[in-house]
Amino acid sequence: MDQFISESQPDPVAEQPTSLRHFLGDILETLVLSVVLFLVINGISARIRVESISMQPTLYEGNFVLVNRIAYRIGEPGRGDIIVFRYPPDPDREPYIKRLIGLPGDVVNVENGQVLVNGFPLSETYIMADPNYQGTWQVPEGKLFVLGDNRNNSSDSHSWGFVPLENVIGKAEVIYWPPEQWQILHRSTASAASP
Repeated sequence: MDQFISESQPDPVAEQPTSLRHFLGDILETLVLSVVLFLVINGISARIRVESISMQPTLYEGNFVLVNRIAYRIGEPGRGDIIVFRYPPDPDREPYIKRLIGLPGDVVNVENGQVLVNGFPLSETYIMADPNYQGTWQVPEGKLFVLGDNRNNSSDSHSWGFVPLENVIGKAEVIYWPPEQWQILHRSTASAASP
């Protein structure tokens, strides 16, 4: 009786160089893919750690926030956005994170504990306390006016001026750490403030 083997048995010695080449090719492919993904992810997003109390009660010291770097390349900044930017007086410092209050052409007025934009009061349910300062600012073209949600404990546009649009890194989208404070950061100001 004839015996037939349905599968050929490979010679283990002959297959080693091919297996090694295949293995090294897989490693190289994985490394290249990892580098490409890393560059793409860092090109469209950033991660920052909140280092101050200026955005309480929305953001707390130690929160990690995911920032959308392309938000304003494909869209326009909106009043109420939480933005990350290079500090105008010293762009080499750690980035700042604040709430966008005034757009180019807006008039921002703070009086009697109320923020008004173009004469309309903002409904600001997210702030720590009403501001205890006063002032009026006309936002120039190409600039933004930002305030911290912890109005009375924030270094922001009311003290050092406007943020040039080119200093904006991106829009804060999500608190991702610590896990128990995870949340999507929604825009939340009065639309009545639009000019």
